[in-house]
Amino acid sequence: MAPIPHRPKERNCSPEATSFLGGPIPLDSAFYIERPPLEARTYAEIGKPGGLIRLKAARKMGKSSLMLRIAEQAAVLGYRTVTVDFQQAEAAIFANLDKFLRWFCTNIALQLELELHLDDYWDEEIGSNSSCSIYVKGYLLKQIDSPLVLVLNEVNRVFEHPHIAQDFLPLLRFWYEQARQDKVWQKLRLVVIHSTEVYVTLNLNQSPFNVGLAIKLSEFTPDQVQDLAQRYGLDSALVEPLMQMVGGHPYLVHLALYHLSCQAITLEKLLQDAPTNAGIYGSYLRSLLAILQQRPELAAAFKHVLTTSGSVCLDPLIAYQMESMGLVKLAGNACTVSCEMYRLYFQAQNLDEENLRTFSRVKLLEQENQRLKTLANIDELTQIFNRRYFNSCLQAEWKRIVSQDSPLCLIMAKIDHFKLYKGIYGSQASDYCLLKIALAISQVLKRPGDLVARYDNEEFAILLPQTKATVAMQIAAEIRESVKALAIAFNPPKIGGLPSAVVTISLGVASTIPNREKDAAILIQTAETALNQAKIEDLSVCLIEF
Repeated sequence: MAPIPHRPKERNCSPEATSFLGGPIPLDSAFYIERPPLEARTYAEIGKPGGLIRLKAARKMGKSSLMLRIAEQAAVLGYRTVTVDFQQAEAAIFANLDKFLRWFCTNIALQLELELHLDDYWDEEIGSNSSCSIYVKGYLLKQIDSPLVLVLNEVNRVFEHPHIAQDFLPLLRFWYEQARQDKVWQKLRLVVIHSTEVYVTLNLNQSPFNVGLAIKLSEFTPDQVQDLAQRYGLDSALVEPLMQMVGGHPYLVHLALYHLSCQAITLEKLLQDAPTNAGIYGSYLRSLLAILQQRPELAAAFKHVLTTSGSVCLDPLIAYQMESMGLVKLAGNACTVSCEMYRLYFQAQNLDEENLRTFSRVKLLEQENQRLKTLANIDELTQIFNRRYFNSCLQAEWKRIVSQDSPLCLIMAKIDHFKLYKGIYGSQASDYCLLKIALAISQVLKRPGDLVARYDNEEFAILLPQTKATVAMQIAAEIRESVKALAIAFNPPKIGGLPSAVVTISLGVASTIPNREKDAAILIQTAETALNQAKIEDLSVCLIEF
């Protein structure tokens, strides 16, 4: 395996010349400190057919910096690299597994500069997981000549959505296991990266993901901190007092050395202010405090560690969660505080368990209020958005698009002869019919910005931002076919001289480019006119552009 070409380490580089201020350290930076043998082990793993790396650590321990170097090694080996960062996924992406996996596959295909062809491989009969596997193996991997390193960053976002994680993580495991015997899957090399703080809210009776090569990033040693200080052009004499305060945490060390090298602060002042909100670590410390405030039992255990000389034996789960946050160091189940800064800062905070439980109850009430606000926007029967939410979204979208000179389309869809259907089959069957149709329409919509709402009893509104009229017509036709494919039996006497065997819908499409002279309400009126015209003229779909 070809190693990454060696770069001579520049000494005494000007900190102002580096882009590092808390983010990933660039490949050409002299401030990256290797932590042998971690780099070599990861480089070796991606060289293996079907290799999988699990890179985990608390926030700001250097995961992203190492990720850049793994990607560079992949380039040296002639591999393709695709990075899917789940932090970029909007909340709507996690609505259901199908939407999530389509977004996931689309990201990969676009970065590989391939046409999507998703619908050619997606089959609801076999399920989303199987469709995703068939697409990745049967299309993506076969379209490229070299191995593919697929970097999955911020996977902790997936852990936060159990209804997604319970299917997605076994899917990755399946791909990894298939590579033992399948040459196509051997082209895929996975790098799974996540922050360990997520363990605080997970049910740890089951490991979130435990296959492949596990890499847990360690703190810097005194020699490594001394090396870094020299690269910043600083006296090595400051290493010992700095590490006594912050330990070897990469971010905390880097930030201190950066400020010292810029002569923005003296070492004495930095150490004095470090365990306070006024110091350079204020925002970082507050983020840890916020987690403890939401978990009173964790805060109480940490307070016990802070106020006890020597080590403390705690419940293994509590100890593991605090280590995952970086607050303590473990020797078996015995905990000691990670650094003096944490001891000083958190001793000054009110970690009284009863106070924190009160704080937690307030937070829960706020979350419940937010949940109730969300429910107020949802139609109780169909579980899609209601008319009130649709109206507010239409107004907001109209104002947004006015400045962009781009099209906005609205589809109004109405179930044909629904009152007759309800009269024949009853309320229970009609409710089931509405629920199935709402789900069918939702599954047709692919983009996060698209929205479907129950507009009236048997009428649905589908808002399509930045969509051309021709595309809206295609979506409308697909919706009609999807509803027809539900095959909901409807065998009344002949209606208008035509027999009807299953439930169908009619659709009206309105398309316009919003401007300040028009009001958003005209889009609804035009779509309703198109819908009525479709029903009068016995058309499945009717379009009006204005």
